[in-house]
Amino acid sequence: MTVAGKTVLVTGAARGIGEATARQLAARGARVSLVGLEPERLEAVATDLGDRHVWFDADITDPDSLDAAVAGTVEALGGIDVLVANAGIASYGTVATMDPDAFARTIEINLVGQFRTVRAALPEIRQRRGYILVVASLSSMAPAPGMSAYTASKAGVEAFANALRMEVGFEGVDVGTAHPSFVDTDMVREADADMADVREDGPGIPAFLDRRVPVEDCARQLADAIDRRAGRVFVPRGAIVAHWLRAAIGGPLAARAMRRRAADVVPLMEAQVEKLGRSVSARTEAHDTKL
Repeated sequence: MTVAGKTVLVTGAARGIGEATARQLAARGARVSLVGLEPERLEAVATDLGDRHVWFDADITDPDSLDAAVAGTVEALGGIDVLVANAGIASYGTVATMDPDAFARTIEINLVGQFRTVRAALPEIRQRRGYILVVASLSSMAPAPGMSAYTASKAGVEAFANALRMEVGFEGVDVGTAHPSFVDTDMVREADADMADVREDGPGIPAFLDRRVPVEDCARQLADAIDRRAGRVFVPRGAIVAHWLRAAIGGPLAARAMRRRAADVVPLMEAQVEKLGRSVSARTEAHDTKL
C-alpha cells in the first residue's frame, strides 16, 4: 500500500510524533485529518500542509468528540483509510509515591483513549479494508523503575492491538504497533527536565536505546510502516532487541541485576517527584483539569 491518495486520521497531531508523522504522510500525498487538544496548533499545522487537510479539536477520552472528529473527517475527505492512534501522555513516580489520580489518568488516556479512538474509526477502516497503527512504546516491553503507569498503559496498548489484529485481520484490515524509544519531542524533553537528576544517575539504559531520536526520523519510520502495513515497527530499528529479550528484561533475573542501581535511583526519583508536587509535566497538568 502507498499512502498517496489515502485519507489518514492522526491523533495527538498538534505536536511531537503525531505532528511529524502527519507532515510526513502529507508529503507522500496523503490527505490528513489532524485530531488533538490544541486547536491553535492544529489549525496552524493544517494551514501549513494545505487545503487538502483538515483538523478537529477532540479529546480521546470523550467518545462524543471523537465521533464528531471521525464524522467530520468522513464528510470532508470522503472516508478513512488509515488510523494512527498516537495521542498519549507521560507520567513518572514510583508506585509508593505517584499521585493515584495521575496513574489512573495515564491509563485512561494511553489505553482507554486508544480503545475509544479505534472503536470510533473502525467502521470506516473496515469499509475500506484499511490499516490501523497504534503507537505503543519500547516501554511496553522494557519496564523501568518509576514508570509503572506509563509502562502498564503501553503494555496494555500492545496487547489491545494484538487482540484487535486477530478480530479484524480476516476482513482485510491490518493492525500494527509502533514501539518508539526516546524521541526528541516536547513530552520527552519535559520529562528529562523534570527528572534531570534521575536521568543523570539513571538505571544504565544501553546507549543505543537512550539516545534521543529526531522526531523526523521517527515519523519517517512510521510512514514507511504505514506504506507496508507493518505488524510492528521499532524506533530506532535496533530497539527490536528489547522485543527479542523481553522475557528476560521483564523477569526476576533482570530485577535482581538492577537492585543495587535501583537502591540509588528509586529514592532519588521519589524525592524529585515530591519536590515537583506532580507526576506529569507542567504542560500536561495545565491542559488536563482532571489531574
